[in-house]
Amino acid sequence: MKILLFGKNGQVGRELRRTLAPLGEVVALDQDGGGGLVGDLADEAGLRATVAAVSPDVIVNAAAYTAVDRAESEPELAHRINATALEVLAGEAAARGVWLVHYSTDYVFDGSGERPWRENDLPNPLSVYGKSKLAGEEAIRASNCRHLILRTSWVYSMRGNNFARTMLQLAAERERLTVVSDQIGAPTGAELLADVTAHLVRTVLTGSADHPGGLYHLAATGETSWHAYAGFVIDEARRRGMALKVREIVPIFSSDWSAAAVRPLNSRLDTTRLQTAFGLRLPDWQLGVKRLLEELLGVVSENGQ
Repeated sequence: MKILLFGKNGQVGRELRRTLAPLGEVVALDQDGGGGLVGDLADEAGLRATVAAVSPDVIVNAAAYTAVDRAESEPELAHRINATALEVLAGEAAARGVWLVHYSTDYVFDGSGERPWRENDLPNPLSVYGKSKLAGEEAIRASNCRHLILRTSWVYSMRGNNFARTMLQLAAERERLTVVSDQIGAPTGAELLADVTAHLVRTVLTGSADHPGGLYHLAATGETSWHAYAGFVIDEARRRGMALKVREIVPIFSSDWSAAAVRPLNSRLDTTRLQTAFGLRLPDWQLGVKRLLEELLGVVSENGQ
């Protein structure tokens, strides 16, 4: 089996290179491409040529325009990468009879209510980013290709910047932090997304799932606010012996925080459909964050900080 992966150096893409490798040959591309292949989602002709050259059995798209605030001033670019590119990839997948796996977001919803969003709930994105991601979903469905669209939320990974790392840095420097408390969701590790994706790809290719294709919500179990998430991270760090300066974490409303794009207040995702269809049990969000902190604090310790 041959798998064509876009976004190999992103949070999820790095983990997918690990989890997809046992399934077959993985041709992994970043925005710069390589070997005559194109990984830039803004290059429509290049994407078509790349799919033709690789002739994959599965296309996995872990690339996206994710600059939520900047998208408000770059709507055309966000749409080209998050929607038009998916129209191209979905069309290629449909023409070749191969699977397309794509990641979407809780930002397709308006964040109203307090119950977790289900796959059949009506989307109503509030931001340019959310609208572009919804358009990408719609392009995939319209193509009639065999697909898995995986909506997720609050993604983090060990590499690069993430919320936990930022909180630890600020907590070491400041006595008082302010963190938004009215946005609710579930921190979801890139490792979890990649592990589940590999399971899903294997399952659909062997035809062993009752409802293999379509749209699924994929996130860690449970819920928290950004404020409570910060408190959890700081409490865990102190429990593990990290000296922190912070004394107070002040909750604030989203309306108190200036940002170009509106964030959904309710980012809860109901994952029942995915867990039932694929026989999975998704872990609590705290487990993944504790694992992240073990690695982060190990790095801190090694650096003598």
